[in-house]
Amino acid sequence: MATARRGRVRIVAPRRHGPEFSAQQTWSELSKNIKEIQNHNASNLSFEENHRFAYNMVLYRQGEMLYKGVKSLISENLESLSREQVVPVFPSGASQEPLQKSNEAEMLLKALKSIWDDHRGNMSKLGQILKYMDRVYTKAAEVPETWETGLTLFLEHIFRPPIKEHIITAILTQVEFEREGYTINRSAVKGCVDVFLTLRTSAGGPTVYKEDLEPVILKKSRSFYEAEGKRLLASCDAPEYLRRVESAFQAEQSRAHHYLSSQTASPLSQILQDCLLTAHLDNVISMENSGLDVMIDTDKIEDIARLYRLYSMVPTGLNCLKRALKDSVFRRGRDINQSSSSADWDEPDDAQDDNANAKGKGKSKPSASGVQTLGVALKWVQDVLDLKDKFDIVWRRAFSSDRELESALNEAFGSFVNINSRCSEFISLFIDDHLRRGLKGKTDTEVDLVLDKTITVFRFLGEKDVFERYYKGHLAKRLLLKRSVSDDAERGMLAKLKVECGYQFTQKLEGMFNDMKVSVDTMNEFKNYLQKPGISSPSIELSVIVMTATFWPMTHSNSPCTIPQQMNKICKQFEQFYLSRHSGRRLTWQYSLGNADVRVKFKLRKHDLNVSTFALVILLLFEDVKDDDFLSYKEIQELTSIDHIDLKRHLQSLACAKFKILKKHPPGRDVDPSDSFCFNSDFTCQLQKIKISTISSKVESSSERKETRDRIDEERRHQTEACIVRVMKLRKHMTHNELVNEVTPLLAGRFQPNPLDIKKRIEGLIEREYLERCDDRKSYNYLA
Repeated sequence: MATARRGRVRIVAPRRHGPEFSAQQTWSELSKNIKEIQNHNASNLSFEENHRFAYNMVLYRQGEMLYKGVKSLISENLESLSREQVVPVFPSGASQEPLQKSNEAEMLLKALKSIWDDHRGNMSKLGQILKYMDRVYTKAAEVPETWETGLTLFLEHIFRPPIKEHIITAILTQVEFEREGYTINRSAVKGCVDVFLTLRTSAGGPTVYKEDLEPVILKKSRSFYEAEGKRLLASCDAPEYLRRVESAFQAEQSRAHHYLSSQTASPLSQILQDCLLTAHLDNVISMENSGLDVMIDTDKIEDIARLYRLYSMVPTGLNCLKRALKDSVFRRGRDINQSSSSADWDEPDDAQDDNANAKGKGKSKPSASGVQTLGVALKWVQDVLDLKDKFDIVWRRAFSSDRELESALNEAFGSFVNINSRCSEFISLFIDDHLRRGLKGKTDTEVDLVLDKTITVFRFLGEKDVFERYYKGHLAKRLLLKRSVSDDAERGMLAKLKVECGYQFTQKLEGMFNDMKVSVDTMNEFKNYLQKPGISSPSIELSVIVMTATFWPMTHSNSPCTIPQQMNKICKQFEQFYLSRHSGRRLTWQYSLGNADVRVKFKLRKHDLNVSTFALVILLLFEDVKDDDFLSYKEIQELTSIDHIDLKRHLQSLACAKFKILKKHPPGRDVDPSDSFCFNSDFTCQLQKIKISTISSKVESSSERKETRDRIDEERRHQTEACIVRVMKLRKHMTHNELVNEVTPLLAGRFQPNPLDIKKRIEGLIEREYLERCDDRKSYNYLA
């Protein structure tokens, strides 16, 4: 079946019924009207007539003549406008006054904007009457339409040398003038920038703005801000410099938004970052008398927040800020450490009263050196807490709680805290002081706040096992001597330590609390036992705390003591009672931890004395001795069997302290083996109840510290070996580096292990055949 073929549609000229068409005459009429349009006389013309002229020329195949003629008329008009309006307002260059230069630049920009508005209006009108040409001829001839042709001609006749250079210079002059702080006509600049944004060098190519204007603006901006950065650095302090830089960012952002292009905002911002921030980061932050340290000291939170905002913009800014913060914290921490180390730490053993913090009348005064040492320890912790509070405020209010900066601050605090070799002891003393007397009268919220602050410092400790040993000793004294202000506060502190370090860390501490509770029940049962028929009631009232040996610290003296018969009798009764209820247990009396209330008769009156158990045994020796008879030091030691160290301390408390219950011959502060003692029957005091505190040291002496360190090192060896065995039992075979890398984080919760110490412990386990070394000498096998 044949298909019909479609032929090409041919435009056939209409029959000529009227006068014959004349292209020259038609163009003559049309060109005259186009000139009238360009002369702003379009209101006197007929749109239909002009449209018909253009239509007929395209219809009668005179489109090329029409197109070229229109193009020629547009070019002539633009050349005329250029000569009449642009050239006369070229900047003369003779005046160097900024205001005069700005005015000349503004006149040129206004002239350009006027020509552009005129040309755009003309092209819009021409586009209407030449619509048929754009629809038919331009597509067939593959030439730009009227509007595009107008833009191209504007670019050729207006944006040509030297006009373009003058216009670009005028825009730069206005920008620079505004940067100097003057006011400019932004609308004039924006109108010209819009022209640059509208025109393109080629179809689909970049705009004239992107190709010609923006590169020059950015180049000049970089030169300006490089010089501005150096000028501000030399003339401003750090807060003022930051304010100027932030103002520059805001000004350039406004500039790009209002009369430049939004696409220029990012490059301009980058220039500001490079020239005002990156180039001067260290200089600004460490500026003398106004840098970060001074801003922190003077609580200039707003300025610090501005520094953080600006430094966050540049890649190296936060790293620079972190380094500066670390240095600032470390320097302040170093000063705190130096002020604490200036005190004399190595006190004698008689440095401080054991109950120096207990309040009330009738208590002997502790030695000045002991109080000073404890005061320095408490001040050190309080200074650290105050410093932490200061930087926490800065972190929250100025740094927007930035986690990176928080890590840097914590790292810096941990560094200087652990430089102090006695930080664990100081923190434990601080907690002990607060739980003894520092929380009286405070609400539960205030108590919790104090404990939270203390835990904050505790987190920085690298040797938490050292803290545990000190804390256990201080807690034991608080519990045994009933010096704790609040059981709830004690248990609250214990709960916080458990959250930080886990159950293993507080297991023994909780065992101490449990022993105290069980002991109360035990004593109630013992009192009921003494009331039974056939049980002789003693003349001495006894209170016993039964301590589980594995829970309580054995740091106290275990000195032997020969106690009087009456005391021994009641102790035996308790042993019989207790062991009858708990088979398989053994009781060991710790007389050094006990105390007693005893009524003593002097010549003038009787006084109720609270003394240690050792002091009571010593006093009872003088019960059957005449007032003027002396007992020598040697006789007292033989009768009581108390070790020399403890005996000297207790004799010193009774004969050399404020309340001299005994007389020492010869008189003096120290007790020597050649001294002798008698009962001071002439003793007088206005108080009925008197506490004779034992001379001892709350803060460790150098020898005690060495002994504590030796015990801790021994415990660490056992813990390291146990950890190695646990890991190897699970893995069976590991290389040396793998074993060290796995053991280290497991021990880090208690202390920071040294790889060399781990290696020594591995060698010890190999010798005891827990592990064996493989043939390659770099790995180990576990031996079951």
